[in-house]
Amino acid sequence: MKKLVLAALIAAVATPAVAADAVAPSKLNVTVSAPLFDKDGKRVGNVYRVASDGSPQLIIDEGRLVTVPATTLSEANGKLTTSLTKREITSARH
Repeated sequence: MKKLVLAALIAAVATPAVAADAVAPSKLNVTVSAPLFDKDGKRVGNVYRVASDGSPQLIIDEGRLVTVPATTLSEANGKLTTSLTKREITSARH
């Protein structure tokens, strides 16, 4: 019985660590209302909300919600920047 309780405790403690590693958010501090710039330095828009994986979501083109992959993000000159162009973002079909 003690072994079963011990095994259950170990599993309960180990599970959150595994889950945290499975969904690694972007290392950048993406915040709501922060401006997002494309790779050419053009302002794409402000972050509307942040997905659980750290991907910023913006409302563009009169109400269309687009998600910019967190893997494309970096910080350039203190600005949140994506490696995509504004055209690539606005033409994406989500």
